[in-house]
Order: sequence, then C-alpha cells, then structure tokens
Amino acid sequence: MSKSIFYHAGCPVCVSAEQEIIALIGTKNVEIVHLGEDRTRIAEAEKAGVNSVPALVTPNGNALHINFGASLEDVKG
Repeated sequence: MSKSIFYHAGCPVCVSAEQEIIALIGTKNVEIVHLGEDRTRIAEAEKAGVNSVPALVTPNGNALHINFGASLEDVKG
C-alpha cells in the first residue's frame, strides 16, 4: 500500500477528522473511504484492523483510531 486509507462514516467527528488528515498529509497521500456510502469496503476495513471510525490505516498497515465517531458494528447497522 503506497497511500494511507482514511475510513469514516460521515458523522461530524469523522468529517472533522477527514479535513484535518487532508490538511496534514494532503489528498495525494490519502484515500478517503466513506463506509456509509461504500459499505462493500467494511470487510476490508475490518481486515486492516479498524474497530471504529474515524480511522487511518498507514502505508505500513497500522490502524490508527482517531477520536471516536462510531464502532464498526454500528456502521454495519
């Protein structure tokens, strides 16, 4: 993986964190995945170690949980 992946669910906490991540590392260095809009990527996020959103998965494969918006179980519905 050459980019970080930022997973979120669209809540205010997630949107704020998305804006901060983009400001810090730039849009060229991060892929934004809105799990509420692309539910097919939930399994991918789980496999990467994401337990809650917002979360950033680094190019090294580390899942960094940022603040707390919702658990992945809540996102699944």
